[in-house]
Amino acid sequence: MDQIAQDDKREAGMPEPVRHYLDHVSGGESIREIARRTGAHPSTVLRRVRRYEARRDDPLVDTALDRLAGDRVDPSANRAERRQDGMDQTPSRQTVSPSGDARFETEARRVLRRLSATGACLTVGAGMDMAVIVRETEDGTTERTGVVETCFAEDMALRDWIQRSGTGRVARYRITARGRAALGDLLAAQENRAGQRNDGALPASGPVSGRGARYSTTDTPIAMLARRRDKGGARYLTPAHVRAAERLREDVAVAEAADGTAIDWDAAMTQTEPVARQTGRGAQAARSRAEAALADLGPGLGDVVYRVACRLDGLETVERRMGWAARSGKVVLVVGLDRLCRHYDTHSADDMIG
Repeated sequence: MDQIAQDDKREAGMPEPVRHYLDHVSGGESIREIARRTGAHPSTVLRRVRRYEARRDDPLVDTALDRLAGDRVDPSANRAERRQDGMDQTPSRQTVSPSGDARFETEARRVLRRLSATGACLTVGAGMDMAVIVRETEDGTTERTGVVETCFAEDMALRDWIQRSGTGRVARYRITARGRAALGDLLAAQENRAGQRNDGALPASGPVSGRGARYSTTDTPIAMLARRRDKGGARYLTPAHVRAAERLREDVAVAEAADGTAIDWDAAMTQTEPVARQTGRGAQAARSRAEAALADLGPGLGDVVYRVACRLDGLETVERRMGWAARSGKVVLVVGLDRLCRHYDTHSADDMIG
């Protein structure tokens, strides 16, 4: 698909009010012309145009609208002229965000799930290529739970799925009611596609779908176990266990989103040669980190940790699959997460993507 076709696809995936705003401001169409062409009332079109003009105080919305407006003209000629004049403020990292395609849906589903957690927000720094998802914990500390390319965050802001909260040099965004509704639609669509592919059965290894898709961010098997306590009052899982599980899950999700097909993670668990780890935030680096972690865990512990943390299988499901006695899966999971924590402790925090 060429650049112009990608640009057209991105704008076509935007809400109608965004297209009306661009038709008027960038395309030069009058309010009445837009209303006549689309069948909307002129007052409705005017209200939409004014609303998005007011929303340009939001840096994500402003940058996204600038990029969409620039994509309406010849990208090879006009963008070159704007750069020479010093007028092009669009970051060079990516001229198109693939709204409406599979990768945007995957990223939106992942980000919105994390933002659904209590105390979660998306932080965006000026000129940064990546936005960071953070969450305030019960003890008042802040932990990072994920990252996303800023261009995807811009598209979510345009759709009213996230909204800026407060002011400051670092912008913070929280999920909106419309964003929660969109998350429900995305999860339902994912589960429907999984059912059509294999009649509801999960593949042995692959992207989270089916049963796992029905969990919200705060109700994953790991999160539910972390809230439970034993007879002595101690939690089944520590915050370190949860962070390690989320870190592995994040790397697996990023790797699979970029690959587009199921990855054989079982092969990593049985690998005997050391895995060459890559640093950075790309999909290849995420895959190498996940493979290194699973190789360290091995086929026994790795299978349990992967299925519960990444596939979101419940412990009872894992125990039935393994032929284990009831409640034995929890013991193996804790041992596996202990080892996963030790694995991550031996590497720099700079390796972490989420």
